[in-house]
Amino acid sequence: MIAIRNAAEIEAMRRSGRALGVILQRLSALVRPGVTTRDLDEVAARMIREAGGKSPFYNYRGFPGHICSSVNDGVIHGIPGPRKLLYGDVVKLDVGIILGGWVSDTAVSVPVGAVRPEIDALLAKTQEALTLGIAQARAGNRLGDISAAIGNCVFAAGYTVVEDFVGHGVGRQLHEEPQIANFGKRGSGPLLKAGMTLAIEPMVNMGGKKVKVLQDKWTVVTADGHPSAHFEHTVLVTDGEPEILTRPLTMTA
Repeated sequence: MIAIRNAAEIEAMRRSGRALGVILQRLSALVRPGVTTRDLDEVAARMIREAGGKSPFYNYRGFPGHICSSVNDGVIHGIPGPRKLLYGDVVKLDVGIILGGWVSDTAVSVPVGAVRPEIDALLAKTQEALTLGIAQARAGNRLGDISAAIGNCVFAAGYTVVEDFVGHGVGRQLHEEPQIANFGKRGSGPLLKAGMTLAIEPMVNMGGKKVKVLQDKWTVVTADGHPSAHFEHTVLVTDGEPEILTRPLTMTA
């Protein structure tokens, strides 16, 4: 059952999403060589508290961080720690907030200084895939239209998508129905209706699609050690243009 939000609930989700979008924007600006992923986690925790919210990740099934921070071949669910970011790394920052009882979820892949051209291309294509997927999140379309738009974009560029982890509905809980794969068939799946709130998040690998979970039981990395990219927005399905709830007001694109 995919929840449909009423007008008051949508406005509450907007407040949650806007606050989170600003937090991620500010956090991303702090990424530089020498900063540790724990440093970023501590700053994010403070900003989330100052916004009047709390992290939906912290202690979720025992997860020890307020954010997920995954570096280079890390895909998702990286635990913040003492690792210092190096020039040329890419760190994936996945951040959530519970504000007024409503959860929003967003992620970005941030280069640490300049990165190799092939890494830039991977990040750009993953962002493009997210944009194309979001464009399909409108009433009357099918869930598979989102998945197909993402997958077709990625595959045409010669990359792969992670199949073991997917996007999801979001609202009162961090993970709600539906599950949103990053590949699929147009015209398939549940009908999208105005008022649905979805966390759309392509996870794209430069190499193969297979991943593995490290001994910490959380950190997901590519099985072949090749780089991965991850971008995410919480999106409101409408009768017209989809609304990106986690876009900070200062963003122009």
